[in-house]
Amino acid sequence: MLKQKLKIDTRRNKIIEILNRDGQVKVSKLSEELKTTPVTIRSDLDALEQDGYLERIQGGAVQTAVNYYNREFLQRKRLNANIKKRIASAAAELIHDGDTILINSGTTVYFTAVELKQRKNLRIVTNSLTAAIELGSVPSFHVILLGGEINSRDSFTYGNDVLEQLKRYRANYAILSIDGVCAETGISTLHAEEVMVERMMMERANETIIIADSNKLEKEGFLYVCDTEEIDKLVTDQSADPSIIKRLKQKNIKVILG
Repeated sequence: MLKQKLKIDTRRNKIIEILNRDGQVKVSKLSEELKTTPVTIRSDLDALEQDGYLERIQGGAVQTAVNYYNREFLQRKRLNANIKKRIASAAAELIHDGDTILINSGTTVYFTAVELKQRKNLRIVTNSLTAAIELGSVPSFHVILLGGEINSRDSFTYGNDVLEQLKRYRANYAILSIDGVCAETGISTLHAEEVMVERMMMERANETIIIADSNKLEKEGFLYVCDTEEIDKLVTDQSADPSIIKRLKQKNIKVILG
């Protein structure tokens, strides 16, 4: 089973490489180049479309705008994708129809955006280019992309313009993807540009939800964001160390395992 999954992942990664190189792919050509059946290639393309890597057209597929402008983001999105999807699903369950939410950037945020599309009449304010594109496709949503300087590698906006815009809004929830959660030293990130954005989102929301896979627990990012006690909920995965979860709960954080 594991060998089969590795074979599928290798083939799909190759399809993404060809797509990045050529901008579009044909089922017949991929079938010949990868030495597999057209039925298998169609299945691969359908799966990659569902994950946001491409758009299906008759006889093949083309790059999406997100794929073209942000290939590094898409490569990171594939890492621990199933875990991130489960975390995203659990986080989306905390949001109700009609809520206003602030969300930052990151691959887990992207998957959360996909899950949020099942809700209705959400108002979303975000500095994530990928989340804004994903959520903007829902007719009942009101999506605001915060304008500012662009970090093209990680697909987010930042700077004083973003902070000034955030001051206009109040939200039910801030959903934040971060790089480190430590019961003793607090919440941290690797991105200097996002520290003030994350702090402002927390300030403007009634409740803060942190989404992070278990690899980020008891880790410290380069930059301090806030004390652990300042967050309300943590959504992580089932592999989280029970002793770490216990210490976080002692800080009055509600921990949800996705």
